[in-house]
Amino acid sequence: MLLRKPSFQRLAALFAVIAATLLAAGCGGADDGATATTSAGDGANAGGFPATVHHKFGTTTVPAAPERIVSVGLTEHDTLLALGHRPIAITEWYGDQPDGIWPWTRAELGDARPTVLQNSDGFEFERIAELRPDLIVGTNSGMRASDYEKLSKLAPTIAAAPGSTPYFSPWDEQVELIAQALGKPKEGRRLVADVERRFADAAAAHPELRGKTVSFNQNAFSDGLLYSYPDGLNTEFLTLLGLSIEPRVTALADRAGEQVGISPERLDVIDSDIVLFATEKSDDIAALERIPTFGRLRSVAEHRVVFTDGTLAGAIYFMTPLSLRHVVDRLPQELARAAAGKAPREMVGG
Repeated sequence: MLLRKPSFQRLAALFAVIAATLLAAGCGGADDGATATTSAGDGANAGGFPATVHHKFGTTTVPAAPERIVSVGLTEHDTLLALGHRPIAITEWYGDQPDGIWPWTRAELGDARPTVLQNSDGFEFERIAELRPDLIVGTNSGMRASDYEKLSKLAPTIAAAPGSTPYFSPWDEQVELIAQALGKPKEGRRLVADVERRFADAAAAHPELRGKTVSFNQNAFSDGLLYSYPDGLNTEFLTLLGLSIEPRVTALADRAGEQVGISPERLDVIDSDIVLFATEKSDDIAALERIPTFGRLRSVAEHRVVFTDGTLAGAIYFMTPLSLRHVVDRLPQELARAAAGKAPREMVGG
């Protein structure tokens, strides 16, 4: 799985980690956690403690309500905060946000100031140990079995669900695991239901989106390719609105969990009823406009292209309950404008 980082160089590093993890899994090595076959919900606790969580590296028991939670993945702190728990440490992904917290999460953080960890070169085991955690959450961390072995010696550790991708497994699945670890499975289910209801309400308010095709693309070309998202790769924020992911993009996907790299010569495959770019600054739009084939897209000529601002792009990439609320409050009306051929040639989402 590949999602945005501060630069394509760091993004490529994430690609390499994922590729290595998938290769190890294909070889059946001891580091793949493939022996765990139970689903995330099998044997889930009914609430309270001790709490039992099944994940890709086995079963973890959380003996008591955690008070010193460390989030070692890219986005898990959002879900912890949404469930009323302020972690003592989080892991920064990208964006240079204060305390590693994006705008849609700051209210839940309050005046807390968590330690900010880095994971660009692997887990900071020594720093994590110094924090004396009583729960480590890593459902979106790229954690390997060897990492889990080290982390679980420090505190009960929650990894991704069995059979999931190293990064960005389904957001609702991650909520389920984290809520179980907190002894709050019912609250987790309510959190998921709330997000789904918000999207259902938005879909009902914009029936003009139903059945329209859409392509979702990163902000710019890098190394000669534009990365687009096939159906099922964190595109639920669009399909929940009644949209269909452009089938020509999906047809180019080599395997599940990977984006599609598209050359300028093949750019026509993203030309859908609506085209969405996760742009982060105005220079991104200018760079796209310098690509001759971009200007020849019908969607461009007919004002059916949506360009996000940096915060809306971040909310889409995070794909958490709190970030999805930010998305559903801002994106549907912009998609509707594009469907009507009235999309502005500027960033939206503020």
